[in-house]
Amino acid sequence: MGKASSAKKVARLAQKGKGRKVRFQGGTLFPALIVGIAVVGAALIVYSRASIPNQNIPPTVEDHWHASYGFYACDEWLPDLQGVKEEQDSAGQLISDGFRRTGIHSHDDGVIHWHPFSSEATGRNAKLGVFLDVYGIKLSDGKLELPADQGGAVYEEGSTQCTDADGKSVDGELVVYAFEAFDTPDKFTTYITNFDDVRLTQDGMAFAVVFAPAGTKAELPPSAADLPELGAADGGTTGQTTTTVAGETTVPGETTVPSVSTTTAATTVAPAGPTTTAG
Repeated sequence: MGKASSAKKVARLAQKGKGRKVRFQGGTLFPALIVGIAVVGAALIVYSRASIPNQNIPPTVEDHWHASYGFYACDEWLPDLQGVKEEQDSAGQLISDGFRRTGIHSHDDGVIHWHPFSSEATGRNAKLGVFLDVYGIKLSDGKLELPADQGGAVYEEGSTQCTDADGKSVDGELVVYAFEAFDTPDKFTTYITNFDDVRLTQDGMAFAVVFAPAGTKAELPPSAADLPELGAADGGTTGQTTTTVAGETTVPGETTVPSVSTTTAATTVAPAGPTTTAG
């Protein structure tokens, strides 16, 4: 009888507990504290990953790097960007807010001069978009817009057309080629999206922003041939390394890092500009 009575009591208690909410003794203060601690902890983790690693990842504020760049539209290289951005107004203030914040600029020479002033342009923040922002250039996934002081030209996929190898008018496509070094035309990474996030990972790289018919081959920008001399004239040195950061393949409908693929070019000597394959 004792065992049967105990079993019935357990059953009754279980039945009474159905549908009841579990309450913490002492109210909601303790659960709220736990949630608050979790939120603060997550925020600290995100902050540390975003900022602290940049302190030891080159380029740092102690580095003085140089990279060749060029803009290619349809069948020709566009003029180098004009304005050193280190100029001052009559009050002695720097004209360019972008340069004042980052220190990134060019000298009318087709070269990105990368000796950062702050963490906005160091480590993982050393991106092509930082340089473009200094000169007011807008580069989205399908559109290149140059500001008025750089000619004001606009090249847009689905709108701007180029002439292909057969003399036909065809749509242009926007891509960015990031070469490992100024003298390695056969070692580059092709980007088709998130161009502002393309990173500078070492001194002596080269970047070609190309709007041209599909099938246009990547070539080094014109300033690449003179990069060592141009870098030395600016008080820095331009070296060559082989370290690169592998990217991921972009899948339609998904958000990924901007790198698409590392490609070996068909030629080993850079001609005057990108060439377009027939068809």
